[in-house]
Amino acid sequence: PPLTHPPPPTSTPFVAFPIRRDAPRRALKSGSSRRLLLSRRLPLVRVRDAVARGVHGRRQGRPPRRPAAAPAAGEGVPDGDAQGVPRLPPPRRLPLRGRDVHGAPHAGGRRARAVPPVPGGRWTRGPDRVEHAMADGELLWRASFVPRVPGYPYRRVPKVAFMFLTRGPLPLAPLWERFFRGHDGLYSVYVHALPSYRANFTTDSVFYRRQIPSKVAEWGEMTMCDAERRLLANALLDISNEWFVLVSESCIPIFNFNTTYRYLQNSSQSFVMAFDDPGPYGRGRYNWNMTPEVELTQWRKGSQWFEVNRELAIEIVRDTLYYPKFKEFCRPHCYVDEHYFPTMLTIEAPQSLANRSITWVDWSRGGAHPATFGRGDITEEFLRRVQEGRTCLYNGQNSTMCFLFARKFAPSALEPLLELAPTVLGFG
Repeated sequence: PPLTHPPPPTSTPFVAFPIRRDAPRRALKSGSSRRLLLSRRLPLVRVRDAVARGVHGRRQGRPPRRPAAAPAAGEGVPDGDAQGVPRLPPPRRLPLRGRDVHGAPHAGGRRARAVPPVPGGRWTRGPDRVEHAMADGELLWRASFVPRVPGYPYRRVPKVAFMFLTRGPLPLAPLWERFFRGHDGLYSVYVHALPSYRANFTTDSVFYRRQIPSKVAEWGEMTMCDAERRLLANALLDISNEWFVLVSESCIPIFNFNTTYRYLQNSSQSFVMAFDDPGPYGRGRYNWNMTPEVELTQWRKGSQWFEVNRELAIEIVRDTLYYPKFKEFCRPHCYVDEHYFPTMLTIEAPQSLANRSITWVDWSRGGAHPATFGRGDITEEFLRRVQEGRTCLYNGQNSTMCFLFARKFAPSALEPLLELAPTVLGFG
């Protein structure tokens, strides 16, 4: 029989047909039931989106579904129905307050979490190997990324990145191995050496495959700062690294790992030496072409060996304002590695600097290089003097613990250092 009302326009998503208001929805799935309902004079209703329920016609503009091939004999359709139509996954069940996802009461009445916290996966873990083919530009670019959302989606354990700037071998590596022993997950190691150097460490060594892609670094030249930025950038790729310590092949730790870790963790500032030297070896190295980025009153000098937190490390690797000035005008005989980082960080983040180094060095003998200590110099009295021989400020309070590392030590000093490490240095 004809419909009592005209059908809706073809552009509407609704379809009108006669159906009883109280008819169960499952009756529409059967063709015979559908014909029965359509053959009787019943009130008309407009059913929203009847196409989605497969009752009447298709959406305009949507091509008909291609029939699926029938499964071969003996094969089932594990991911679809008998006609091969894919089945949608069941909707996620969210827990109610005091119940789990199955509706059962939760122990203690707490609300169960439908999705557990995201653990530190491959996007947050540091790479097991540090070899890569990135050029310096791409490396610095990647390392300069900063998360915009505060906090971390997993339990982050901050680590100390030890960055070894060396020409080649590490003669004091056995002492460092003892220093790191038993503290996996709290540190990471990076080695920058000459490109021609190939380290030969055993697979159980903390230095195994930790040599980053390197370039030649010349003393007093901008290439030395490039090497330090390269070390920082590689270490920043591991988001768990929070503190970054620059050491050399002639450096040693003078306290155990726990003491070193707590000292860095509890400090409110980073340890970068930056002071104003009015003499010829300070302001006398300033070039007036550095203005206006760097004024004479902002020119600073400091030790090459530093410790910075993650925030300052990112400031260093993403710098494009001061780097060109120092590269072009801090030469020759400027010794840019003594001025670039102290000056830049004093301008950008002066409140974050402790204005001292935590690496002990002896300049009392004079000359362009500090004193080097060998086998005959290593005694308990000497090491105690290095540990407690000075007074400094730590978090605004006077302290006799001013250094965590010391240099320069010759390879011949290794044996007596290993002997005194358990009693004096606190590890071994």
